[in-house]
Amino acid sequence: MGLAEGVLTEPWLPQPDGWTVVVMPLVLVTGGNGFIARHIIIQLLERGFRVRSTVRGRPERDDQVRADLLSDDGWAEAAAGCDYVLHVASPVRPGHVANEDDVIVPAVEGTRRVLRAARDAGVERVVLTSAFHAAGFGHPHTGHTFTEDDWSVMDGPGMDAYGRSKVLAEKAAWEFDGVDLTTLLPVAVMGPAFDGKVSGANHIVQRILGGQMTAFPDMYVPIVDVRDVAAAHVAALTAPAGRYLLANGRPLAMKEIAAVLGVHGRSVPDFVVKLAALVKPEFRSVAGELGHVKKISDAKARAALGWNPRPAEEAISAAASTMRPGTDRHPARP
Repeated sequence: MGLAEGVLTEPWLPQPDGWTVVVMPLVLVTGGNGFIARHIIIQLLERGFRVRSTVRGRPERDDQVRADLLSDDGWAEAAAGCDYVLHVASPVRPGHVANEDDVIVPAVEGTRRVLRAARDAGVERVVLTSAFHAAGFGHPHTGHTFTEDDWSVMDGPGMDAYGRSKVLAEKAAWEFDGVDLTTLLPVAVMGPAFDGKVSGANHIVQRILGGQMTAFPDMYVPIVDVRDVAAAHVAALTAPAGRYLLANGRPLAMKEIAAVLGVHGRSVPDFVVKLAALVKPEFRSVAGELGHVKKISDAKARAALGWNPRPAEEAISAAASTMRPGTDRHPARP
């Protein structure tokens, strides 16, 4: 929301004659201490929005409310008086998990809880953070270009509990009545971390820099910068409602990601990964994606959200800059 000349957003300041006091919208951000959510909060505040967030643990500030995805407690209080809700909180556990319900149940039930609270509070718009895992996984390897019309195949190759949780949570949101909904589906999210804390696809950067990954499978990762994901969330508050893929150019091979970081290693033959997948479940999702470069269209987000993402290489370098010893641990502003 832009501000016209002659408008004050700080009603506690002295008011010149002829000026109008505007109280900026209040936005609830769930999972406020998470990687994406913290970048969203920074950008909302820089644009003058008032922000409230939920956290699982004990609130540290007055603008935080304690709320858990597995409990009804706190959600009505969190949504009360809010104009918008950005539902970002969700379990992020890609790969094999022993009990898939540990990922799926909080994602689906938590989404329904947030939507109920938003509906009952009369919010104008809910923006749900989904993921490309809900659209582009489990499909046959063809030359298909993925768009917002695609949904992942629940038991297809490359799918895991995290992917299934994203499909089920997003579909539950679209089936829910009584809210104006937008969903955003980012690909692998990298970028500047806070205080060196590693989240999302930044784990790939961490493993390469830390020497835990010195050989690279023939796997391609579509990457988007966390600052651009945050910008899309802010834009989605007032843009046309809908489903938007957030991608940026062609996926990068694992060896290309390493090269951006100045690391050069050997390749892992496909048959080695496939053999490992027979005995180690954590390799199955990797084995299902070997050699496949996915085509992803972000045209809808660019057109409707005015979205112009950074190059993937910039996201990788920014992530590394907040992990290496002796560097600034606090991410730069957008």
